[in-house]
Amino acid sequence: MKKALGFGYKIGFVMLLLSIFAMVGCTQADGKREVLRFGLIPADDATEMLRQYEAMANYLEGKLDMKIELQVTDDYTAAIEAMRNKHIDMAWFGPFSYILAVEQAGAEAIVNGYRRDTKKTTYKSLIITRADSGIKTLADLKGRSFAFVDPASTSGHLIPRKMLIENGIDPDNDFSTMYYAGSHNAVELAVKNGKVDAGADSDTSYNRMLKEGQIDPEVNIIIFESSSIPGSPIAVRGDLPQDLKDRIQQALIEMDEQTIHEVGGWGDIEKYVKVTDSDYDIIREVAEVLDL
Repeated sequence: MKKALGFGYKIGFVMLLLSIFAMVGCTQADGKREVLRFGLIPADDATEMLRQYEAMANYLEGKLDMKIELQVTDDYTAAIEAMRNKHIDMAWFGPFSYILAVEQAGAEAIVNGYRRDTKKTTYKSLIITRADSGIKTLADLKGRSFAFVDPASTSGHLIPRKMLIENGIDPDNDFSTMYYAGSHNAVELAVKNGKVDAGADSDTSYNRMLKEGQIDPEVNIIIFESSSIPGSPIAVRGDLPQDLKDRIQQALIEMDEQTIHEVGGWGDIEKYVKVTDSDYDIIREVAEVLDL
């Protein structure tokens, strides 16, 4: 019996060591981190997002002296779960998904994008429709089909839901059909192709798709826009070493113009600036009012 217990103890100890090694698999024996895993919410096609952020990854590799692994998550919730389970170390979140990540994954916002076009760190939510839909006002949306982006999207769900309710429309009961398209691009393309009567988007996504020729302003028209929303932050896991968090933040703030331009489609970013968690309290207030 003693031998059996001793063997079982050794097996348990070995399994414990293996689990520890698995958790620190991205760290060298001397304690220096080798890999930093950067998660991206699916605002666009995954391949396109990886292409857009490749320049940033290459830049950070040089500044931080470690490999950067980019990964686009299946949806907004998956990004939060990935950080909670320590499968990613930093992420680009939307404001609403960020405050959820704070609560569930200990996320800490470090920078926000300062837009070249508006000279602000904010953006707006839009309600868009096809020009020939016959929809001119929010009241015309009743009885029509509508697409949100994702339940955890700020400009694609939280804020437009608030706008609709404030204008006498119950998103859960007043549409003939309501669904989540999964990405901002998907909403715009569904409207463009007549698969849905109207939908929610952000001005950053709308303007980017106009610039890239994916949509036509004479076809996908804006019928309502929100007031300013705090911009989408880049956040890190709160349990990362403080020195590393500071280095990541400083590297993003010092990023050169050419690299920023390559990722500039996400709001035509001019530079990254420091951001604090309290900047997103307004999003918490909206979420609380809507009981989301």
